[in-house]
Amino acid sequence: MRPEGTREIAMTKLAFLGLGVMGYPMAGHLASAGHDVCVYNRTAAKAEAWVKEHGGSHAPTPREAAEGAECVMACVGNDDDLRSVCLGEDGAFAGMAKGAIFVDHTTVSAQVTEELYAAAKEMGIGYVDAPISGGQAGAENGQLSIMCGGDAEVYAKAEPVMETYAKLCRRIGESGAGQMTKMCNQIAIAGLVQGLSEALHFAEKAGLDGRAVVEVISQGAAGSWQMANRYETMLDDQFEHGFAVDWMRKDLGICLKTGDENGASLPVTALVDQYYKDVQKMGGGRWDTSSLIKRLRKLG
Repeated sequence: MRPEGTREIAMTKLAFLGLGVMGYPMAGHLASAGHDVCVYNRTAAKAEAWVKEHGGSHAPTPREAAEGAECVMACVGNDDDLRSVCLGEDGAFAGMAKGAIFVDHTTVSAQVTEELYAAAKEMGIGYVDAPISGGQAGAENGQLSIMCGGDAEVYAKAEPVMETYAKLCRRIGESGAGQMTKMCNQIAIAGLVQGLSEALHFAEKAGLDGRAVVEVISQGAAGSWQMANRYETMLDDQFEHGFAVDWMRKDLGICLKTGDENGASLPVTALVDQYYKDVQKMGGGRWDTSSLIKRLRKLG
């Protein structure tokens, strides 16, 4: 359902590329809003399942999914995945008409965003980098935060579509600004999760009731989204949910590389990235990012 107070959506023929834990429900919100949605997924069975649940149609290539669509959204894995769905004879750009808009919800590097923005512009296609935050629950509930970069007039046309699954959608600046803002988001989260892990681990070692501790400290300056949404599963040693460590390391790698390029000092981010590497060595690549506490428990 469209969030209360958002504008009526003008675009009606849409395409969505990538039906992972985020893309699947996001595309579902578009269909629920009454739009004609064609989906593409690398594993065709997932696309078939989506159509069975939500209606619409699916296509065997990104190009065929994008043909005739006024707006094409993508939410895939990494830089290479994004290039593969955009470029080449089977890529979405080849199927898009001049004036159509491509919206990238993937967290990728500023470099690939610059590359694809230029390629799209040369073909007369609008391009918005629009990474998302809010996790699987945010996608399912249509409550994502979307940080965007791109030409103002292109963003203005795409914004009502994105509002279908957004709590907040905002243009931060020119092309690449959305991805840079997402890097800020991941940098902030990394330190928060490590701090929360240490606090809960300390409470355990001190023999305190972790839930009682959180009930008190969450009402003050220590409170955060991470604390409110992850403390119980962290205390219960449950990590089979949420945003995976493998994906977080991918994102932090982008942050650290970009920091090297622009001169930003990111010592805590670099440290937490190594802690996540330790979690991967423990077999936790697919665990939720809150599994940093599991590393502390292993250390004793």
